[in-house]
Amino acid sequence: MVSIRQKLVLGFGGLLLIVAAMGVLTIRHIDALGGAVDVILRQNYRSVVACQEMTESLERIDSGVLFTFAGHYDEGMSAIRQHEKNFRSALQVELGNITLPGEARKARRIRDLFMEYAKVIEDVTAPSTSLSLRQKRYFSSLLPLFQEIRQLSGEVLEMNQSSMHQANNNARRMAASAHNAMLVTIFASAVIALLFSYQSHRWILLPIKKLTASAEEIRKGNLDLVLDTTSNDEIGLLSRSFNDMASTLRKMRKTDTDTLLRTRSATQEVFKVLPSPIALLDQNGKVEVATETAESYFGMKPGVNVHDLGHEWLRKLLQKAYRQDYATESGEENSFIQHFIGNREYFFQPQIVLVPAGTALILKDVTLVFEQLELKRSVIATVSHQLKTPLTSLRMSIHLLLEERVGNLNEQQSDLLFAARDESERLVHILDDLLNLNQIESGKANLNVYPLSPSRIGSEGIELFALHARDHGVTLVNTIDEGLPDIIADPERIRHVFANLLSNALRFTLPGGTVTLRAVEEHDDIRFSIEDTGEGIAKEHHAHLFEQFYRVPGQPAESGIGLGLSIVKEIVEAHGGRVGVESNSGTGSVFWFTIPTQKNTNDNQGTI
Repeated sequence: MVSIRQKLVLGFGGLLLIVAAMGVLTIRHIDALGGAVDVILRQNYRSVVACQEMTESLERIDSGVLFTFAGHYDEGMSAIRQHEKNFRSALQVELGNITLPGEARKARRIRDLFMEYAKVIEDVTAPSTSLSLRQKRYFSSLLPLFQEIRQLSGEVLEMNQSSMHQANNNARRMAASAHNAMLVTIFASAVIALLFSYQSHRWILLPIKKLTASAEEIRKGNLDLVLDTTSNDEIGLLSRSFNDMASTLRKMRKTDTDTLLRTRSATQEVFKVLPSPIALLDQNGKVEVATETAESYFGMKPGVNVHDLGHEWLRKLLQKAYRQDYATESGEENSFIQHFIGNREYFFQPQIVLVPAGTALILKDVTLVFEQLELKRSVIATVSHQLKTPLTSLRMSIHLLLEERVGNLNEQQSDLLFAARDESERLVHILDDLLNLNQIESGKANLNVYPLSPSRIGSEGIELFALHARDHGVTLVNTIDEGLPDIIADPERIRHVFANLLSNALRFTLPGGTVTLRAVEEHDDIRFSIEDTGEGIAKEHHAHLFEQFYRVPGQPAESGIGLGLSIVKEIVEAHGGRVGVESNSGTGSVFWFTIPTQKNTNDNQGTI
């Protein structure tokens, strides 16, 4: 069995051998070229230079002899001595750098002739000898020696130059040979690399592509796929492992399918007997499983698309859940779906829960809760109306007594009647609050909305409390900008909100304090805030402040029964806004609420 590792070693090993051979050949040729260049530059070149120096020195010596004939004896002798020394030095270099056959014989001949030439110069330049005799000896002895020495020096020079030319040609031939060898080696490497690439494609890439395609088929659920396992390398082992895995997955799928069918059957049976209407929907809104109540009450049978049932509230609820991507209910608190079953009226609170690959629709039966709410509202309305009549008579009687139309009162009687009048007025306010809250919760308090200026409605709210604030030493500040966009609101209801929040702020602000009214644009809403410098409210009470009948511990009895802020909340939410508080003990409080602007209201028709 040839493994992938061995195949890779074989391919890359061949390339490595080619690279190594290229390296060895290159080094050898470079060394040979270096040797040839060394011969040219180091050996022959020195001899060439030495011969040139000897020839030049010899000619200078000859010129010096001629100078002595021309009457410049001292100058001529000086040149002779200097260049004779230079000649001997160049001759020694040549004698020490013999590199060519026959070169040594010629160099020694030059040495011998120059020694004879030096002796003749002594005779030719002797001042005791007559000029004619010296000239005769020059032409008869010295000049022939001069010519022979120069000829021999030229022959040695030509021999070395010829050798340099030959060495240069040899270097060129070696460079051409190295160039051709490198081309052949590169071509061989390219051929081997192409062969290895082709074999790698057959040995590795094609089997891996087949494995990748097979893995993709298995990912898509095609577990019946069987891979080719004829190869004996790692790819073959991996293919056999894939086949074993697919076989195991087929067994597990069959087991899981059987378990899933049993579980689904049991779930459907249990699901059907659940009392609440519940339906599981796929991503397209098609009912997969539903309880019997969902089928009989709302027609949500398996296979039916809920979008075809005509339930507008369900379409909006699904759109909201898909848009927000989390569980959602039909609307705000106490929002119900009215549905008639037989001759009876039922109320359901629908909820959408997102589940994998679908949604779950849960319809909570809140008929009993709705009936209890209606009963509470009816009782509150009846009791409030029934109490108002005797309370009105009681207030009138107290008023007549205080005017002393039926007799004079002593001081103690007057104090008691004043206390009774205050308590009756307080009772009237409580009944009015209960009726207002009951009307808003039941939806019977119709809102008469139209555009309002935030600055103007804020100024009107402050004017009602200006005298009260001055009497208690509290400064009222209105910072609302006149350039804010109009809100869409019921002016009477909004005045009630301002009145409640401002009266609370003044009640808990000590003399010398400040109550500030602010308003800013926040997205498509106007955010109003009433900020005081009072004692503040601890954070543990914030979550309950807007609940009905909730009062912060330690408040005086005349502060009310805890309905004011709950009415504020109902009014603001009826306008499509929000309400909240920001406060800490000892740092004052900020109560805020938002009201939609005209643009926001136009974009969201029906929210108010």
